[in-house]
Amino acid sequence: MMAQPRTSGQRLAELLGGLATIAPAQDRAVEGLALDSRQTRPGDLFFACAGRRTHGLSYLDQALAAGAVAVAWEPPAQAEASHALSAAPPGTPLIRIEGLSHKIGVIADRFYGRPSAALRVIGVTGTDGKTSCAHYLAQALDDPENRCGLLGTLGYGLLEALAPGLHTTPDAITVHRTLAALRDQGAHRAVMEVSSHALDQGRVEGVRFDVALLTNLTRDHLDYHADLAAYAQAKRRLFEREGLRAAVVNADDALGRELLEQARPGARVVGYGLEATGAAVRGRALALTPRGLRLEVESARGAGAVESPLLGRFNAYNVLATLAVLLESEVTFADAVQRLRRLRPPPGRMERFGGEGGRPLVVVDYAHTPGALEQALLALREHWGGWLTCVFGCGGERDAGKRPLMGAVAERLADRVIVTDDNPRDEDPAAITAGILAGMQGSGPLAVEHDRARAIAMAVGEAGAADVVLVAGKGHEDHQDSGARRVPFSDPAQVRRALGDEVPS
Repeated sequence: MMAQPRTSGQRLAELLGGLATIAPAQDRAVEGLALDSRQTRPGDLFFACAGRRTHGLSYLDQALAAGAVAVAWEPPAQAEASHALSAAPPGTPLIRIEGLSHKIGVIADRFYGRPSAALRVIGVTGTDGKTSCAHYLAQALDDPENRCGLLGTLGYGLLEALAPGLHTTPDAITVHRTLAALRDQGAHRAVMEVSSHALDQGRVEGVRFDVALLTNLTRDHLDYHADLAAYAQAKRRLFEREGLRAAVVNADDALGRELLEQARPGARVVGYGLEATGAAVRGRALALTPRGLRLEVESARGAGAVESPLLGRFNAYNVLATLAVLLESEVTFADAVQRLRRLRPPPGRMERFGGEGGRPLVVVDYAHTPGALEQALLALREHWGGWLTCVFGCGGERDAGKRPLMGAVAERLADRVIVTDDNPRDEDPAAITAGILAGMQGSGPLAVEHDRARAIAMAVGEAGAADVVLVAGKGHEDHQDSGARRVPFSDPAQVRRALGDEVPS
């Protein structure tokens, strides 16, 4: 766990200044902030927000019983939730704040002493490549004299001691608490994955971003956003932030090209890419080999060859993105090139197993969108020969429209496809599989095996020494969600077992 940041108790009127008027008799000392009644402690200010399914006021009794000294609540509230207000003990400060969900970040920023002002915060957004780029930047910017923290899919904190998290971008209180802890640990920088959900829900309000990075925009999360335009608009919000010093965008991506012209006035806008002639950081002569990638880079800060052990054309973009941010972070070109050579893939991102001793190469990747799956399969085609098997599925209760698209991609680019389960949740696995198969023509070897461990064992066991297996979709995840159950499950562990390696218990 991360060390708790230093805080000094503040008065309610001070914390909510400009957001609500607090009568002197209602003013209280606040010792903490809470969004979850189960995590509320004595002295906390409890936030009761309007959710998609329930309202936080439904848990008011539990929060007060746990010791909350005041409640800030967001209208509107359903009748049953509103009833909780009238049942609260007399004298309890019950503060109505319009749009509270988008103001918690500002309150948390005040409570934790404006932590992002003491750090240079880099925000990373995009459909694909967020986790990889955030991890690469944290690796490249972290050294004993200038520590760099990370907030993202793989956890929150310093790289060697990441605390696990539930979301790509945590809630606003956790964001500011983590930034404060990093500040107190002596960090100078922090890299944060910023999801479209977080931008839409206000989870990063109050954060002062120094640099914002866009990787790309392809289809995803249309179970949440109304359409691709709404999804893109959510991403744009990161580049409209007041105080943003630099925007680094993929100049080969449609949204990136728009941002090159539309980013916030006053922010330096830097494009990177392999194709756009106007990119400030441009790669060319890309070579992909079994040992990694190599490309020539041209920029105003320097030019030369960049080498990396990373795999795939898409990782060439991630390398260019990382380089562009490093150059905007006062790192010289020569130093940046050396740092890029040391990069290693984060867990579950084109992670390699086997490939020697007569065993097939098996790659585990988080690819869970049509674009990401295509890029992963193309990468393996470009780096290796041999028979290519793809093991994948699609998550339940998520964007069903991408299922046939992913099926079509897998069939087109793999020699053999094994469709399996990937967090079916409360949806019928057979219905998910049917959606995937709807996009396939039956033109190549195809199998359906709902048991994911068995599917992985089948693919690895039937592959030859020169063959490649891609296990896609779950990456670093350590569980499988099926119905109401969350059971331990790890693709890397199953791959090691299928290859005959020892698996830590």
